[in-house]
Amino acid sequence: MKQDIHPKNFRPVIFHDNSSGARFLIGSTIASDITDEWEDGNTYPLVKVDVSSASHPFYTGEEKVMDTAGRVERFKARAQKAKVRGK
Repeated sequence: MKQDIHPKNFRPVIFHDNSSGARFLIGSTIASDITDEWEDGNTYPLVKVDVSSASHPFYTGEEKVMDTAGRVERFKARAQKAKVRGK
């Protein structure tokens, strides 16, 4: 393996999936000001994510609509108006 090619700030980071509540301890260089304790008793940086393999439909096989900004409702309203105008 080549020496001195990897980032200096590579370390274990806890990723918390807000959708499912799952947590993963993965090596990363992502910056975070928040820390949390892992199962081994050590404290690591914490990064909160909306989607991970624990909640993504491709991995879970379940269809799930995640609408945090009302986009689905606005789309359905526009589609309904277009349908009415098209008749």
